[in-house]
Amino acid sequence: MKHATPDPPDFLSSLLGSSSLPVVDFLHQLASRKNLSPNTVIAYKSDLLQFFTFLVEHFELDDLSAFEPEQITTVDVRLFMGSLLQQGIQQRSIARKLAALKSFYRYLQERGNIKTSLFSALVTPKYPQRVPAFLTEQQTAKLFEEMLPPSSSTTVAMEAHLLEAAFVLERDRSILELLYGSGLRQSELIELTMTSLDCDGGFVKVTGKGRKQRIVPMGQPTVDALKKYFEVRRNFFRISKRGEAELPLYVSHYVFLTKRGEKLYPMLIQRLTRKYLASVTEQKKKNPHLLRHSFATHLLNSGADLKSVSEMLGHSNLSTTEIYTHVTFDRLKEVYLKAHPNA
Repeated sequence: MKHATPDPPDFLSSLLGSSSLPVVDFLHQLASRKNLSPNTVIAYKSDLLQFFTFLVEHFELDDLSAFEPEQITTVDVRLFMGSLLQQGIQQRSIARKLAALKSFYRYLQERGNIKTSLFSALVTPKYPQRVPAFLTEQQTAKLFEEMLPPSSSTTVAMEAHLLEAAFVLERDRSILELLYGSGLRQSELIELTMTSLDCDGGFVKVTGKGRKQRIVPMGQPTVDALKKYFEVRRNFFRISKRGEAELPLYVSHYVFLTKRGEKLYPMLIQRLTRKYLASVTEQKKKNPHLLRHSFATHLLNSGADLKSVSEMLGHSNLSTTEIYTHVTFDRLKEVYLKAHPNA
């Protein structure tokens, strides 16, 4: 009879306390030496926990205190993959979990905990590349011209309740302009500081995955939206008696704030993108990444070269950006069929 799976707190304690499984050290070096984002580190931790939970059941263990990493075989790994498929886990997610395990076992090998890693010879299964969803150029025009038309009204003499609405609107417009106009990731936008922006020069300095920095151009609509937002922001916090000088220093230097003067959080950005995108598209996922996909697709459709788009997106290699060419090739074929006399 199989042992029951340990309660999560007890199991986690045995995992983190195991001398043969230095998970804490591994996760720490991912953040400190490899500069992976907190979200990626959390994902790696979750993947490892899921794998070792499976092993506890598979080997009928009470805990992992005496577990040796070299106990597992290729068959065990394939059984793990099979259990994930039975749970309905997508192939892309399974490939990511295997990548996390490969990285952990490579770390064990480097530390001398194991002599060889079976994962080094394990081939990660290929998964079909999904063509990213995106807005059409007509839909983005509707978003910014109809749903978020530029404001010309002054905010100096506005009443407090009107100023709050203006603050939210101008902030939201600036957020959407940056997501679409500069292709920022949600996490990158949240971490933007005042010193990241050069509105006169028309560019933004972005800290992306692995804490790598890149310079991305900002179009005039984005610059205009930011200037308007900063004007409203100053007046809003002044009139609401929470002047920007009164905001905590660790908050005030961020570009985007909540109306309570706090740093933005992911759920708020996801909520506002759903709100505005619902009126312009029927795409199932109306998230911030849809605007990033649209940024890349529209640039390539307009003739931008792949390398430049890859750099602006902050991709570490061109192959990541190439997925957008599936869309642009369809567009080129459409243009060819309409324009070429022999088509």
